[in-house]
Amino acid sequence: MTGLDDKLTTKFRNTQEMLPYGRQSIDQDDIDAVVGVLKSPWLTTGPKVTEFEDAVALYVKAEYAVAVSSGTAALHCAMAAIGIATGDEVIVPAITFLATANCVVYQRAKPVFADVCPDTLLIDPDSVRSLITANTKAIIAVDYAGQPCDYDTLRAIANENEIALISDACHSLGATYKKSPVGVLADITVFSFHPVKIIAAGEGGMLVTNNKAYVEFSRSFRNHGMSIDQHQRTKDGVWHYEMKSPGYNYRMSDLHAVLGLSQLSKLPDFLKRRNEIASLYDAAFKGSALIQPLAVRSPGQHAWHLYVVMVNEQEISRDTLFAFLREKGIGVNVHYYPVHLQPYYREQQGCAEGDCPVAESTAQKLLSLPLFPAMGDKDVQKVIDTVKSVLLK
Repeated sequence: MTGLDDKLTTKFRNTQEMLPYGRQSIDQDDIDAVVGVLKSPWLTTGPKVTEFEDAVALYVKAEYAVAVSSGTAALHCAMAAIGIATGDEVIVPAITFLATANCVVYQRAKPVFADVCPDTLLIDPDSVRSLITANTKAIIAVDYAGQPCDYDTLRAIANENEIALISDACHSLGATYKKSPVGVLADITVFSFHPVKIIAAGEGGMLVTNNKAYVEFSRSFRNHGMSIDQHQRTKDGVWHYEMKSPGYNYRMSDLHAVLGLSQLSKLPDFLKRRNEIASLYDAAFKGSALIQPLAVRSPGQHAWHLYVVMVNEQEISRDTLFAFLREKGIGVNVHYYPVHLQPYYREQQGCAEGDCPVAESTAQKLLSLPLFPAMGDKDVQKVIDTVKSVLLK
């Protein structure tokens, strides 16, 4: 324990509302759009879902899009669409949300955990190369915090080994890699519309691709494996449907879709503000003895879903700083504890400390600062001043 740890053990309770690490931005246009659907004949999967799919596909320059109930559902659809099954291996990064690995398990396959680059926490292509076996069928690249991965190298690895490349872009809607939008960099790209993500649909997810076969499979997979959904049957005036293989109820509702549509129109403004806040943090914490922001290496636009820093353990422990900032009303968070060290993967796959040393060492230092479009400059300055105040204790 450092001297700062000792000094910050006295508890301070702030009575004001906690400034969260992320939050949706909802305006009257969003509310009116949802009310409009409530007054329409369709609440579940209907015309607004198709409209939302078309709008997202157009935005990211993909040929097709399939809307589903969550980013997790979209990941599961992607794994099923590329044929992941028992005995297969899929390489995933150790630093990510649980769903990235769990979607592989849903298909009774094995996630194999790759280490991450120490300065960005993006999946390390060298680690990926070292893990490929005859059973490897895909790589899932995660655009951690909103920064696109090294897609040129990952695509080369995938092509060399004749395996699929999937982009978990749940953090990076609107980002670009070189001059290409996230959405056309992999065989399938997956987005999330959870309230803290780049745009909010309440809940929801989407996969985009240029592969028509993946789309046809996913549309059926999200709807119990049925060949045609209720909206299309009503539109065509038919009742008959078939099920060639079981699927799931992963449908998106028109309520969620219309909110997503309304939010999508604001995406450029959301991205602009996220980048402004990140720039303010960058300037404030450049050369800080307390925290170090993650490096930006991608040759393109960062989406800044998260602003992640690494805490200098020589000055203070991450957990002490976490507790202090939250007591001061700054709703910091941690993204993420290494997935391979979760009890399930330890017990079921024999994962252990030492498997991904970079992920394990950096995870003890990670802290996510508040960043969302509705933050005012005063909110940002409060975060900056509160973090800097720690060195004055």
